[in-house]
Amino acid sequence: MASILGDWKEQFRYYNRNVRLFLISSMLVHIGMGIFMIIYNYYIRELGYDDQMNGSVIAMQSAATALLLLPAGILSDRIGRKKLIVVGAVFTAISLLLRATLSIDILLLSGAFMTGMFMALIQVCSIPLLAENSTEKQRVHLFSFNFAIIMLANVVGNTLGGTLSDFFNVIIGLSSLSSIRITLIIGVAFFFASLIPMIKIREEKKLTSKTVQERSFKKLFKIHRTGLKIILLFAVAQIIIGFGSGLVIPYLNLYFVDRFEVSHTLVGLILSSGQAMTAVALMIGPAVVRKVGEVRAVVILQLLSIPFLLITAFTETLWIAVIGFLFRQALMNAGNPIQMSLMMKSVDDSMKGLANSVGQAVFQLGWAVMGPISTTIVMVHGSYSGYAIVFSITASLYVIATVYFYLVFSKPIAHKQKNKQESRII
Repeated sequence: MASILGDWKEQFRYYNRNVRLFLISSMLVHIGMGIFMIIYNYYIRELGYDDQMNGSVIAMQSAATALLLLPAGILSDRIGRKKLIVVGAVFTAISLLLRATLSIDILLLSGAFMTGMFMALIQVCSIPLLAENSTEKQRVHLFSFNFAIIMLANVVGNTLGGTLSDFFNVIIGLSSLSSIRITLIIGVAFFFASLIPMIKIREEKKLTSKTVQERSFKKLFKIHRTGLKIILLFAVAQIIIGFGSGLVIPYLNLYFVDRFEVSHTLVGLILSSGQAMTAVALMIGPAVVRKVGEVRAVVILQLLSIPFLLITAFTETLWIAVIGFLFRQALMNAGNPIQMSLMMKSVDDSMKGLANSVGQAVFQLGWAVMGPISTTIVMVHGSYSGYAIVFSITASLYVIATVYFYLVFSKPIAHKQKNKQESRII
């Protein structure tokens, strides 16, 4: 453990100013989102809607993100990452504020769509911005560190979301709806605060007029055919994972409330503990990569998470469910930065935004499709059988995605380098 921490300390010393500013901004963004997402499902219920409305809100946000990610990725490759992230952060914060204060169903759905649109700008630019401000040697550590910060920020956000809503309700004496609404607005304030470090990032204009002209779709397919093939292969794995994730992850707070009848504060502590466990797993991830390689590290981590997912699906004991959730959360998510690093080094710099956007777009498509299906299954079959069914389907999809990933990426994809701009294959 001491050697791992020393390795991380040495890596962090060499991160440039842009990376440090981005990490601060990312921390504030995800504290805000951690507060917002932990209690927003409860907000929908307090407004008098059933869980199908929750499914529709998740689907609307995810569909908007999926639709915007691809054009956002292409645009970010043309005009730069910082501009899109700032625009995305401003309008995402505004959309969250509207969602925290509105109550009419069509406005809630419209607000969710707006959030999804502008979050796409942040999501698609983040990984390429980090990639462009780091060396290939730094990236597995940096991406793992970024994901770890996101997880730790979610710990803070989830904990604050649950405890603040209960504090305003139980201690201050506000109504449950008012308590949740004030807590949501506090989350929005963190989101606005993230703009301060983000604006200070200095992004160099690296694109020449020649390279911009070469980014027509016709030339893209001609020059970077192998890069596009790699992007599509990654996308297949991501869409399968997205379908599985969309059944379960957006409703974990409802799972603990419905099956075990626990308080908002306890749910916040449980989910934040999951983020903390994930942060630890992310920090260890690079050491696993050094031992077995990137592809095997992803496969091992994801397969180890499956038994814990099934434990969570079928147990009727809270502490067993919590243990299953914690280990599933940590192991499944620990492979994410490793996959991102693998993809970023496999494509040309001019395609990094596109590569990231395609992967995230198909993942969000899975959430958009499966959200309403998940809530319907639980409403029809109840809090035990319903969640057992959706968790089991998710486990099956995760296994399929992991086996596919191993079969496709365990061996290098042979190709002929037709252009000096073509990136090397893993």
